[in-house]
Amino acid sequence: MKTRFIFNPYSGHNRRRPWFAASIRDYISAHSLDAELVVTDAPGHATELARDAAQTGCEQVVAVGGDGTMNEVAQALLHTPAALALVPCGSGNGLALHLGLPLAPLRALALIAGGSGAGRIAALDTGAADGWPFFNAMGLGLDADVSHRFNSLAQRGLPGYARTAIAAVRNIRPERVCITSSNFRDELDVLLVAVANSDQYGNNARIAPGARVDDGMLDLVAVAPVGFFGAALLAARLFTGSFDESRHVRRLRGRSFVIDRVAPGLIHTDGETRTAGARVEVAVRPHSLRVLVPLSSRVATRPADPTSVRFALQLP
Repeated sequence: MKTRFIFNPYSGHNRRRPWFAASIRDYISAHSLDAELVVTDAPGHATELARDAAQTGCEQVVAVGGDGTMNEVAQALLHTPAALALVPCGSGNGLALHLGLPLAPLRALALIAGGSGAGRIAALDTGAADGWPFFNAMGLGLDADVSHRFNSLAQRGLPGYARTAIAAVRNIRPERVCITSSNFRDELDVLLVAVANSDQYGNNARIAPGARVDDGMLDLVAVAPVGFFGAALLAARLFTGSFDESRHVRRLRGRSFVIDRVAPGLIHTDGETRTAGARVEVAVRPHSLRVLVPLSSRVATRPADPTSVRFALQLP
């Protein structure tokens, strides 16, 4: 199977193991894989490399990095015959954990090298927020503020994320939003609004317990203003699967949402932040991304919608 590995040297664990790219090349050689490894050198480069891989007939494109790298690679594979595979190397690895992918590098490489005997291809839903694709989750308010602060840290991981979240909670101000979907409209004061495709942010912190990436729906979670102690209790609920049972949390499911806020501000898509307008439109793209998952993954095996695979007709 023709494969391209896209290695981000700045992602999570990769910063601390510059030798890992050479190890992957050795693995490719030792297992006689029809594969190459390329290294990113700037934000957005992974998307260019993945797009070129799909255009030149790669059947599998591997993101070696965290959720940000996954997002960049997956953007280029939307509605194409090429499948996304992951060697999770980030600080959270939310989508990988949701899909049941191995986090140990050798096990992840074995899944990729093993073909149909080790894994299978599933068609996942994806989302778009203000036109930006996301595959795990997007958010605004406290959600985006924490991501913005976290991305500037030299040392990441769950402890760093916790410290960043505590600092953000102390300074965040609630904002008024109007949330509209096909059967719901309400104005709320919120600390954050998250729209999840999978069930979690990463590190098994489940923002939308029970959410699935293959049900054609997105899960919106809005959190009302709470004090510092209340925020700590909510944070604990992330790891017990009961976050949406709090009276401070409102959860909606739908195919699309419109979030109107007072002014433009930050949003994040899979942890990467950017400025968006006062109105943020979020929508699902059902079964639009092919992904390699373990045979044991809970994601249903479902072929991608053939009418959505535009790219296949452009391949030589």
